[in-house]
Amino acid sequence: MPEPLERKFSIQGRTIAARCWHDPALPPLLALHGWLDNAATFDRLAPLLPDYHIVAMDFAGHGLSDHRTPGIRYHFVDHVDDVLAVADLAGWSRFTLMGHSMGAGVSTLFAAALPERLEKLVLIEGFGPFTGTPEAAPAILRGALLQKQTFDKPPRVIADLALAVRARMQGLVPVSEAAARILCERGVETVEGGYIWRTDRRLRLDSPIRLTEAQVCQYLAAIETPTLLVMAEQGLPFNRPDYEARLQAHRYLTSVSLPGGHHLHLDGDVDAVAEAVTSFLGDTPANSESDALT
Repeated sequence: MPEPLERKFSIQGRTIAARCWHDPALPPLLALHGWLDNAATFDRLAPLLPDYHIVAMDFAGHGLSDHRTPGIRYHFVDHVDDVLAVADLAGWSRFTLMGHSMGAGVSTLFAAALPERLEKLVLIEGFGPFTGTPEAAPAILRGALLQKQTFDKPPRVIADLALAVRARMQGLVPVSEAAARILCERGVETVEGGYIWRTDRRLRLDSPIRLTEAQVCQYLAAIETPTLLVMAEQGLPFNRPDYEARLQAHRYLTSVSLPGGHHLHLDGDVDAVAEAVTSFLGDTPANSESDALT
């Protein structure tokens, strides 16, 4: 399989890192990872999509990208700004966007706001951001404010990489040892006495404000881009009525269910995911107006 190349984008004094596959002259595809993961989550899928120049970016505070300015939060919508900035710096007027989990949620907001920038949209195990009810809004804000007051602690040093891999295997969404190692190799850094997670600890802070289901459905209804939704048969559970309402809101949606868990694009039958994506994108990729990365 081809080895990815590293790319860095400078955004208002911050660096966004990315892994890149295939010829830069090919039509561009920007890939977005999930919460607390990093660009390496596409290490198995990207090589199987050779008709596209794939740039998988590390979100701010993840992987090799810089953390946000000390003292501020990571607001979900701020990631949309970074996606736009990376696309502009790459010189892409139109491109395909692919997101997993949180990256899929970010992708839906981008597609709703800027449909003219996208050729196609691929969502893997994610169909919009997490939400809250209007009634719960004051309690959500209160909890987030009180949580932040007691959150500042130094990072814990992990004595051995194997311990980090084991911890990732047993995370909120468990993965295999092989998948955990792929994520950890990009997700930790060496310090005296062992390793620490590169991921900014502030990413674990609860959001002080959440969109409502009605708002998310409006975003989905605004998407004009042909969209593929890849869901895992053993993936994360969704509230069924909310999920059905989201499906009804999107007018240009193709949905497929495949065997596997939440990380099926990394930790399952990746060939099946690649086949579904390739079939959706078409045998002949859409022409792009983008400039090649240099």
